[in-house]
Amino acid sequence: MTTNETPNRTALVTGSTSGIGEAIARTLAAAGTHVLVSGRDTTRGERLVGELRAAGAKADFLAADLSRPAAELRALVETATQLLGGRIDVLVNNAGIYPVGPTASASDEDLDAMLAVNVRAPHVLVGEIAPAMVAHGGGAIVNIGSWMSRTGVAFGAMYTATKAAVEQMTRTWAAEFGPSGVRVNTVAPGITLTPGNDYAREVVLAQAATTPAGVPAAPQDVADAVAFIVSDAARMVQGVTLDVDGGLTATRLSW
Repeated sequence: MTTNETPNRTALVTGSTSGIGEAIARTLAAAGTHVLVSGRDTTRGERLVGELRAAGAKADFLAADLSRPAAELRALVETATQLLGGRIDVLVNNAGIYPVGPTASASDEDLDAMLAVNVRAPHVLVGEIAPAMVAHGGGAIVNIGSWMSRTGVAFGAMYTATKAAVEQMTRTWAAEFGPSGVRVNTVAPGITLTPGNDYAREVVLAQAATTPAGVPAAPQDVADAVAFIVSDAARMVQGVTLDVDGGLTATRLSW
């Protein structure tokens, strides 16, 4: 399916009230997809939906806290399906939390929250949505990963582990659901400048300067990759991790 070929296509984008998720929602909506914006911030979510509708797109908002129990996440899928007219064609598991301090100072609450939001929630959502996609003839799932999942850094052990888990679940789900018409892939951003880390702009710019691209990724770069990977142009792309990191994980420019 392509962003401009499939009529009445629908998409649920988690964590899409700001940053990368917002860019994904805007990009899919601009291409004609009925997008369900989802997140914890109702004010930002409803504002985004208003802007999308004003631009002629079809969009709705669903408040969601993905740290809630699995039963509530399954109820969320039921509501999302109803809001999208009875079918979810695209699922983008973008929501995530990222406390990245030293191991010894990581709180139990942060550990539990990262496992719940970054690992359990995508698992529950895919478990509910992928079979329904199969029943409707197919679909596309994109999990948002991270360059940190395959690079050893001296902080954020649990966060990086959750993103490594997402990549492995992607490979497993591609094998499990791919033969039935559901493509599953990961898009892994590199050092990305977002409204959420703009306070550390100089640090982000300095880090990105060591990559072949020389600059950080923008949320739109990730959104464009997601739009491609859910399209028919990527019909043979299954189970991969597409790095959008300016060459960060593939090269080393300084020794």
